[in-house]
Amino acid sequence: MNIQESVAFVTGANRGIGKAYVEALVQAGARRIYATARSVDTLSNVVTIAPNQIIPLALDVTDLEQVNAASHAAQDVTILINNAGVMGFGGLFTPKSVETAQWEMNTNYLGTLSMVRSFAPILQRNGGGAIVNMLSVVSIANAPVYGSYSASKAALNSLTQNIRAELAKQGTQVIGVFPGPVETNIAEGIPGDKVEPITVAKAVLQAIEQGIEDVYPDPVSQSIFAAIADPLKAVEKQFAGWLPQ
Repeated sequence: MNIQESVAFVTGANRGIGKAYVEALVQAGARRIYATARSVDTLSNVVTIAPNQIIPLALDVTDLEQVNAASHAAQDVTILINNAGVMGFGGLFTPKSVETAQWEMNTNYLGTLSMVRSFAPILQRNGGGAIVNMLSVVSIANAPVYGSYSASKAALNSLTQNIRAELAKQGTQVIGVFPGPVETNIAEGIPGDKVEPITVAKAVLQAIEQGIEDVYPDPVSQSIFAAIADPLKAVEKQFAGWLPQ
């Protein structure tokens, strides 16, 4: 699909990759962008990017009432970008590890599921559109001390494949994004070189226009997936064929 004149909805848009998505969408000619965050006040700097195109909304993706209210207010959406996410630290045997895992799973997995369920009918009415889910290189291999975060992203990876299979009949393109470390607040303590958020955002918009399902937007992710991307995709397509007709 064409980004120009599209209507996009971006969760977690107040900073980092979310803000970069808004910037990239404006540059690509999107007609309207719904930019969301838990507190609408944190979106003031984002709105200044293009005040006539950006609509700020308060949204906590773990609150189903807020999710449904947001979808009701954004009936013209053609691209849903599920960027909102959280990440804890400390391993699985710390005193608060279960609470951390619940927090991560509620946001990264269940929050995205709620968003997709609420917006899929809108995308169908508007011609199919596209859904973007922010995954990670740790979706396929667990990173110790970020163990429950890795598990939540692995669950989201599986969910993304299911959404792709179930929504194929309505013409909705579903894209999984697998970045390595990105220069954001959430990855501040992770060592090594990091890619800029705008690089990730632009790679994803290009994938939407080119019909690419999986995006590896940086050297770390590209090196990790170089030898395994094709076999993983083959298994996904095989299992998608099990979907009842």
